[in-house]
Amino acid sequence: MKIELKGITKRFPGVIANKDVDLIVNGGEVHALLGENGAGKSTLMNVLYGLYEPTEGEVLVNGEPVTFKSPGDAIDSAIGMVHQHFMLVPVFTVTENVMLGVEPTQNFGLLDKRKARARLVELSERFGLKVDPDAMVEDLPVGVEQRVEILKALYRKADCLILDEPTAVLTPAEIDDLFEVIETLKAAGVSIIFISHKLKEVMAVADRITVLRRGEVVGSTTPNETNEQQLAEMMVGRSVQLTVDVEQAQPGEKILEVTDLEVLDDRMHRTVKGVSFEVRSGEILAIAGVQGNGQTELIEGITGMRAVETGTVTLDGKDVTGSSSKRLFEMGMAHVPEDRQEDGLVTSFPIKDNLILNTYQNAPYSKGIVMNRDAIDAGADKLVKEYDVRTPSIEVNAAALSGGNQQKVIVAREFSHSNNLLIASQPTRGLDVGSIQYIHGQIVAKRNEGAAVIIVSSELDEILALGDRIAVMYDGKIIGVLDRSEATRERCGMLMAGLSGEGVVRQSATETSAVAEDERPPPPASSAEEETTS
Repeated sequence: MKIELKGITKRFPGVIANKDVDLIVNGGEVHALLGENGAGKSTLMNVLYGLYEPTEGEVLVNGEPVTFKSPGDAIDSAIGMVHQHFMLVPVFTVTENVMLGVEPTQNFGLLDKRKARARLVELSERFGLKVDPDAMVEDLPVGVEQRVEILKALYRKADCLILDEPTAVLTPAEIDDLFEVIETLKAAGVSIIFISHKLKEVMAVADRITVLRRGEVVGSTTPNETNEQQLAEMMVGRSVQLTVDVEQAQPGEKILEVTDLEVLDDRMHRTVKGVSFEVRSGEILAIAGVQGNGQTELIEGITGMRAVETGTVTLDGKDVTGSSSKRLFEMGMAHVPEDRQEDGLVTSFPIKDNLILNTYQNAPYSKGIVMNRDAIDAGADKLVKEYDVRTPSIEVNAAALSGGNQQKVIVAREFSHSNNLLIASQPTRGLDVGSIQYIHGQIVAKRNEGAAVIIVSSELDEILALGDRIAVMYDGKIIGVLDRSEATRERCGMLMAGLSGEGVVRQSATETSAVAEDERPPPPASSAEEETTS
């Protein structure tokens, strides 16, 4: 299948998101799409997938002009999309999710689930996408959920797949599995558009690469003709340092101590199971793990966003278990939450008001009961410029920003205060290489100034680059803590999969037990997960 975008321009009020973009994707080809936040990647793919109509230009499928009024039209033209945030129904089985919306029927209009299941099994075997068709989606690891999303598109006979940040929540082993699947799809003639911020992965999987900057194509190349440094500079239009300069940590006094913490999730399941650790001033503790292993609930329990069942949280020697986020902020804790839209922003507020959500009552932003709008505007202008938030005005509502620029607003707000503890969950999710470079530098600077820092990230490269110590969570527990000198991708990847690897892994300073060789936490019940980890 050949996809052509010719002269695509998409205008919104006051903004040109895409300008005269040309893109060709051939059958059996992986075409990577790179660009900064706000470069127009998502808009361009939304045009191709029928979510937007182009202001100018046309889309051609196998040489024929097409007009997509909805995603349904794109699907009818054999174009499928796997979104970064999976669109699955947790309480349905794999088969029920795959057939949803295109259910086969038999006599008297009854559902023919057996027929759908048989086709799903055939597709699974043909493309090497091992899944249990009868497993409940809520019981599957994220790597298998992604396979289900791909199977959904293939079930609808997609010959072109758009993969949006497909490795964001996968372990290194699952990423390798995904790349094998992509190779199988290529061999079957499927066209793949691969959207990613990870330059190493683009270099590894792409046949061709197109780079967007400020809505325009600035270059197309192949992995054989370029390298990561050149791609990064094409994306941001300037020289970029891809590695983080991190000096040897000089840990000081204990800032945060977590002891035997247990936290429940929204379904009242115990997802944090007796976690203990400490963080000292002048060090970065990086918490690694595949999403869904308790990291989210752990941080929410520490930061006052979720009730703690048992255990204690001590900040600067004071028991703050169950304290409000406001009190913790006043005690010097800054927090970049994982879900920027739900927990980090009031999206209906303008940018300038989002930048003072935790300081609006303080000088210089408040004069008693009256807001000092001049000071608010001046402070917002300074932070927007310093953190390169791409916006036409500080008056724009946060909802109008791209995800990456929303993240920059939160980081600017939280990093701009004097803090003795900085907790950042997925701090660079959705950011381009230039912004990642800047934020990593700010995190290291906070540590060098004497702050204790906790980073939670699903990006293993980020964990390895920043962590002075690396704690890996699996099944609600910290199953190993490694010093920077001990940590490798392979060793961390094994821990992320629930394996201790070779030798004995040291636990955190507040724990006395060690994880023995080949020790494995109790596996989930899903047979599909057993297939992927065996």
